[in-house]
Amino acid sequence: MLSQKSRYALKALLELARNMDEPSIMIGDIAERQNIPRKFLEQILLELKHRGILHSRRGKHGGYAMLKDPAEVTFGAVVRIFDGPLAPLPCLSRTAYRRCDDCDSESSCDLRRVFSHVYHATMDVLDHTSLADAINGVEMPPIE
Repeated sequence: MLSQKSRYALKALLELARNMDEPSIMIGDIAERQNIPRKFLEQILLELKHRGILHSRRGKHGGYAMLKDPAEVTFGAVVRIFDGPLAPLPCLSRTAYRRCDDCDSESSCDLRRVFSHVYHATMDVLDHTSLADAINGVEMPPIE
């Protein structure tokens, strides 16, 4: 399940991506427009800045703006920043792999086989859908 932090991060990024014509948007404006608690949003935006997705400006016209092109920022990348690996089982993770404690054989594990399909379908959608795709209403192909 998607964490609240990831949901807020995606909502904030979509707000910033929709308003690329503005030099920057103040945290309070993003929080109000997207109904996100300001203190929580501050932490999220700071993390996205440290990851090179956003940049910030100080002063009267300060705030946050996209550093990366919205077409280069995928939903999968953002979710991984805040939620870690997306694999439903540790034995499927590419970045945090570990064998399941109760597993005798990964090659014959029915759970692994079924959840592998879920994992790959999820990864395909999240890693191939950018902020720009979402803003532009790009239709996703049906999952078979």
